[in-house]
Amino acid sequence: MTALTLLMILSAYLLGSISSAVVICRLWGLPDPRKEGSGNPGATNVYRVGGKIPALLTLWFDVLKGMVPVWGSYFLGIEPFFLGLIAVAACLGHIFPLYFHFRGGKAVATALGAMFPVAWEMALLLIATWLLVFRVSRVSSLAALVTVCLAPFYAYWIKPQYTVPVIMISLLILWRHQANILRLSSGEEKAFKRRR
Repeated sequence: MTALTLLMILSAYLLGSISSAVVICRLWGLPDPRKEGSGNPGATNVYRVGGKIPALLTLWFDVLKGMVPVWGSYFLGIEPFFLGLIAVAACLGHIFPLYFHFRGGKAVATALGAMFPVAWEMALLLIATWLLVFRVSRVSSLAALVTVCLAPFYAYWIKPQYTVPVIMISLLILWRHQANILRLSSGEEKAFKRRR
């Protein structure tokens, strides 16, 4: 592993540590998403707390947190396996943000963003999977869980060189969804409702 690769891994973590949800809610004068709604600083909870525009901005910046370091590293010629580790680092930053007392989100959007520069076909397939499951169930967490469970298979099929990092990211996201899994198994997970 070169010094450049280490630098990009660190940079990805630090960029991932910027909690888009918290920053945008502060700028919009909204409650802290870690203390309202589901307590998760992610786009879905920002939608609950503040509506469509803050949620879309949160989603966009969370995607960029994964996309920018991986894309930059790709153009710097970093090898595929290490590109995967850079993606993992961005997700770790989102989950354990240095600047926000290590209380972060679930990294679904950040992981998706990390896929685009190196496997856009896979990223589109992941989006399609999430949308399909969400359309049927109206449960964001279920859509995320199904998508991340299928992600390693998609990676093996489309970009096998990224299979191991994708497995690592999927396991991280599954781990962050423990509470959702328990609520789903007990039938207590709430379906998504449009704000009026």
